[in-house]
Amino acid sequence: MSHSQGVRSPGARRPRVIRVSTGEKVFSVINHLIFIALGLSTIFPFINLIAKSLSSEAAVVSGMVTVYPIDMQFGTYKYVASNDLFLHAFFVSVTVTVVGSLLALAMTTLAAYPLSKPRLRGRKFFILVYLFTMLFSGGLIPTYLLMHKLHLINTMPVLILPFLINVYNMLIVKNYFESLPESLEESAKMDGASNLTILFRIMLPLSMPVLATIGLFYAVTFWNDYFTSLIYINSADLKPLQLYLKELFVTSTDTFMRTNVDASLNVSPQSIQAASIILATIPIIVVYPFLQKYFVKGVLVGSVKG
Repeated sequence: MSHSQGVRSPGARRPRVIRVSTGEKVFSVINHLIFIALGLSTIFPFINLIAKSLSSEAAVVSGMVTVYPIDMQFGTYKYVASNDLFLHAFFVSVTVTVVGSLLALAMTTLAAYPLSKPRLRGRKFFILVYLFTMLFSGGLIPTYLLMHKLHLINTMPVLILPFLINVYNMLIVKNYFESLPESLEESAKMDGASNLTILFRIMLPLSMPVLATIGLFYAVTFWNDYFTSLIYINSADLKPLQLYLKELFVTSTDTFMRTNVDASLNVSPQSIQAASIILATIPIIVVYPFLQKYFVKGVLVGSVKG
């Protein structure tokens, strides 16, 4: 090592050491403990459901089950996974979620891209129209009458069409488009690219973080929605999973066990309800890790920029 590297010159500044006071350390510890407690409080109900779904009928009915199964059995999951009503409702929810999310992403993107361009005539007016719909709606009865006039009652499109545009999501995508360099679009136009070519070949590949995030928002909305089907769906063939779960919980437990469950199974209605909830939650839990890496970046850039 040279002399100039080993000896600090008299005028050089020493690196500043940030000292943390005792009060700040105590606050940090308390803050972490509070958030750990809040996290555990949200996880506990889920753990309790898993324990109930795997416990025997006697253990569940007697209230002995808390965070771990008692007299473990898997008959509950076998029953739920082979139940025709559950499987059909699951298929309806998957169809609505996949088709609805893709269509909603397409509609949101096609609305956000032109609104992100200041050169669009009437841009401020159209944005105000969208914002107006965030504050005011037609109400339940006019909306039902509209769906009835459009002959959408008891059809699958009625579960998708009302959610194709979420203004908040559209504004996030619009702001993300505004954050992209304008020079990319100008270069593409010099090469003769059309607006649709620029959108699909340049803008969308660069917008994967925000599109993945908004896609997750739409997927959760479609998957968890039961009120729309409760209002517009009367046919058993079109009931989604969430409506099935709602009816499962309000059904008399004695009637449910007599008409739906084999008496030889050592399961309780609470175990069946818990297992149904767990299986209904798995798809979103499985999808989320693949989109997590885009989540923070997509929301932050889409919300701040623009």
